[in-house]
Amino acid sequence: MSQGAAVLEAVKLSAGYGKISVLHDIDLKVAAGEVIALVGPNGAGKTTTLKAIGGYLTPTSGAVRWDGEEITTAPHKRARGGLAFVNESRSVLRGLTTRQNLKLARLTPDACLALFPELTARLETKAGDLSGGEQQMLAVGRALARRPKLLMADELSLGLAPLVTERLLKAVRAAADADGVGVLLVEQHLGNALRYADRVCLIVGGRIEFDGSPQQLSSNRSSVIVSYLEGSAAGLKQLADPSEPAAAQGQDA
Repeated sequence: MSQGAAVLEAVKLSAGYGKISVLHDIDLKVAAGEVIALVGPNGAGKTTTLKAIGGYLTPTSGAVRWDGEEITTAPHKRARGGLAFVNESRSVLRGLTTRQNLKLARLTPDACLALFPELTARLETKAGDLSGGEQQMLAVGRALARRPKLLMADELSLGLAPLVTERLLKAVRAAADADGVGVLLVEQHLGNALRYADRVCLIVGGRIEFDGSPQQLSSNRSSVIVSYLEGSAAGLKQLADPSEPAAAQGQDA
């Protein structure tokens, strides 16, 4: 599906915690059917950006626009309007079974299992007893089965084996292409961002320092981008060869 009108816009968005400012005049746009990867060093403001967009954090200035209209509503109302958020803790209720997690979201298992049939044999297993990869499949499958307008995912690949990460990212990419879901993806592995995203936004010190296509990022050697990438030899290798998967630390299938 070709990319459509903007589902989400952050306009001169600033936010923080108490007297600590984290985001500074962030401009960010996600269109229907577009996958945006938000990358940057630890503490750069990636998660804070998602929290401000999701309504979990009140901006100090600027605006969040949904379908062209400014929104200031609570997170649950944004969810009803089509915003799905998979946070870095994997967003599952560990004491409930896979089936119960889906039922609580008012879903039958079929829609989720169509995306991740691997969970078929795990429907009666408590989410806390699933592997990390299965938990993430449940979280992402539950979110996508509700056919959101926008999916925000924080550190989708964190701690997962490369094959599991690829499985999740392919499902997200397919949802964007087939169903027009806009995706804002915080991604720690640059290689993943380059392979699956339409645009990559680099945030450093609470400011967007680069916003462009993966091809533009690969050809860009500005001091800001290089200084970020030099923090990881793997990051530089992925920039040179996007087909090279990042090695997962503490891998969990």
